[in-house]
Amino acid sequence: MLQGGFLTREELNKIGFKKIGRDVKLSRLASIYGAENITLGDFCRIDDFNVISASGLVYIGDYVHVANHGSITAKAELVLEEFSGVSSGVRIYTASDDFSGKAMAHPTIPEKYTNVTKAPVKISRHAIIGANSVVLPGVTLEEGVAVGACSLVTESLAKWGIYGGVPAKFIKPRSKDLLKLEKEFMKSKC
Repeated sequence: MLQGGFLTREELNKIGFKKIGRDVKLSRLASIYGAENITLGDFCRIDDFNVISASGLVYIGDYVHVANHGSITAKAELVLEEFSGVSSGVRIYTASDDFSGKAMAHPTIPEKYTNVTKAPVKISRHAIIGANSVVLPGVTLEEGVAVGACSLVTESLAKWGIYGGVPAKFIKPRSKDLLKLEKEFMKSKC
């Protein structure tokens, strides 16, 4: 039987993260590669069965939640800013193979035979990504973006919009009421 729950602070320290904030919750059932490249902010939470592979720098900010069964493959920089959220089954890539047939693909092939595109990904404050969505290299989700479930994000998305589909397209504006709630929440933490 699998033993779940979150790692203790002592266990987190032994992994070798670049930096660990306060009250970090990392599932015992998550897989972490390249911990020395990963910064975990205060009160962030990473749930069961996530795989985070970081050969590039990864910053997971304060109050960020990464739900279960997702993957983050960061060969270039990845930033998840404060209060952002990643739902179950989301895949975030900062690198992608060339699928044209002009190059070979996947990590078992020496680099000189491949044509990998690498570009940073930024998930800004209060941006959220719906279940089973995919975010490709070079994308920025600006502040307050909401991406609907099962979407494919191939290009950057403008702030305070709700997007969805394959590829993700603008649906409607998103309310900024949560900014008032953030101020109230932060005051309650003092």
